[in-house]
Amino acid sequence: MQRPVNRLSFLKYSGAAIAIAGLTIAGCKKDDDDPTPTPGNQVDLGSGDVGVLNYAYALEQLEAAFYTQVIATPYTGITGAESAILNDIQKHEVIHREFFKAALGTSAIIDLTPNFTSIDFTSRASVLGTAKAFEDLGVSAYNGAGKLIVDLGYLLLAGKIVSVEARHAAAIRDLLNPNSADFAGDDVVTVADGLDVSRTPSQVLAIAGAYITENLDASHLPTS
Repeated sequence: MQRPVNRLSFLKYSGAAIAIAGLTIAGCKKDDDDPTPTPGNQVDLGSGDVGVLNYAYALEQLEAAFYTQVIATPYTGITGAESAILNDIQKHEVIHREFFKAALGTSAIIDLTPNFTSIDFTSRASVLGTAKAFEDLGVSAYNGAGKLIVDLGYLLLAGKIVSVEARHAAAIRDLLNPNSADFAGDDVVTVADGLDVSRTPSQVLAIAGAYITENLDASHLPTS
């Protein structure tokens, strides 16, 4: 991630892969369980595979909005290397967000309103600490949602996206604690089985909800 040519190549191929995947998913059978409109600021994610994809879309909206703000207002003392890494991550998150939006079409939830009042975007510790929390949360969310997806095409795409999110998580952890083993710390990779942490949608939204103005209703999502 320190070499510009490699970063550009990674971004280019990531974008191409998502574009191709979008064409594939657009041809799949549309899930009948679309999100149901709700009053006020309540947002029903829907049910079935559509609901799970909207759940992922909500998280990608949050991450894309966060990194877009980070790039727009760089924290004090940001280095060129840090800026390059954060720019790459921002572009990836926007690609993920736009992919889900296009894939879901009319079944997509609304554009969510982020609430970042608790984040000090001038502070390196605040920004990178939040980035670490978001990336770790995102990886655990995809890990927990995988078993809920019925369509194998959707599952394959989720697996490709979570692998990128895990690279983001490792990169952010390395910025916070360089040249350490924290990129795969035992707080995210359990020692007993060597697997990453997995969280249910209700566990994830209990954390992510603090950064989203709307209330996300995940009550219709599958549970197994």
